Amino acid sequence: MLNTTVLGNSLYSWGVALAISCFALTFVIVFKRVFVRRFVAFAGATDSRGHDLIAEILQETNTLLLAPSAVYLGLLALHLPGKTTTVIGYVAVTALLLQVALWGDRLSKSWFRRMRKEWDPSKATTMSLLGFGVRVFIWAMLVFIALDTLGFDITALIAGLGIGGIAIALAAQNILGDLFASLSIVLDKPFLIGDFIIVDDKLGTIEHIGIKTTRVRSLSGEQIVFSNADLLQSRIRNYKRMYERRVLFSLGVTYQTSADKLARIPVIIREIVEGCERTRFDRAHFHQFGDYALVFEVVYYVLDPDYHLYMDIHQTICLTIYRRFTEEGIDFAYPTHTVKLESASA
Repeated sequence: MLNTTVLGNSLYSWGVALAISCFALTFVIVFKRVFVRRFVAFAGATDSRGHDLIAEILQETNTLLLAPSAVYLGLLALHLPGKTTTVIGYVAVTALLLQVALWGDRLSKSWFRRMRKEWDPSKATTMSLLGFGVRVFIWAMLVFIALDTLGFDITALIAGLGIGGIAIALAAQNILGDLFASLSIVLDKPFLIGDFIIVDDKLGTIEHIGIKTTRVRSLSGEQIVFSNADLLQSRIRNYKRMYERRVLFSLGVTYQTSADKLARIPVIIREIVEGCERTRFDRAHFHQFGDYALVFEVVYYVLDPDYHLYMDIHQTICLTIYRRFTEEGIDFAYPTHTVKLESASA
């Protein structure tokens, strides 16, 4: 009875093939319904991001895509006529590649979704674009590998796509330049949403960082749109990155001020600056003889980059200087002209 042949194979060979296929298919089903479920439950009970990521990938396991591979393993024990085994092998490999692509696609989506949550909102659009590009690459590789497995010559196809890609890149080089500039902004982080920047004679607060443009809200209210490529080629001053603010100002007193009072002015100013919180005094010097004033130059630091705080502190210092100078009898200078008249000799 065991010597009876079916399609050139004994019943024993068919039994072995069936047993291998059933065992492989059972393993796939148990893997999907038992191992994957338990691992997902385990990952949910832990705080490991790696476990969560692996669980999300395993959830994309499709039994129907792995079943052809199980059948093909059993058929390897048989000698089927013609190209039956080869065709089934092609189907099994294609299905397995599709399953691998699903795992890779899920990995890409999960990873970039986590990155969008952890990074600042300014990068959401760019991260979505990067995620889409990675997924397109994964599926494109699946198609190429599947075609190559089926015996197609993909060399000409890849060469054609390369030439087409070069043509598209030349036609859209400005767009691609802005795209790569956007990626550079995301990775290098020269500024973030909410930063106050000055670019040439334009200044304002970053509102949006997109794939092609960055939008800035100016102090006067209008929105300024910069091309990402042009923005990175400019000199950007980012005031949000300041740790402290250096303040330099000058004041002038009249030429009638005595030498003793002139010598006291730097001491007075030092006392005033050091009396204010969140400041660091640097220097105060008799700077120069002006056209109508004796000029003093003062430098101090506000230990906070906030502009409103700086203005409040500077206003307090200026008001205090005015009061102290009034008490000390020191007069501020202002533009004056002295006209000397001489009588003509007889």
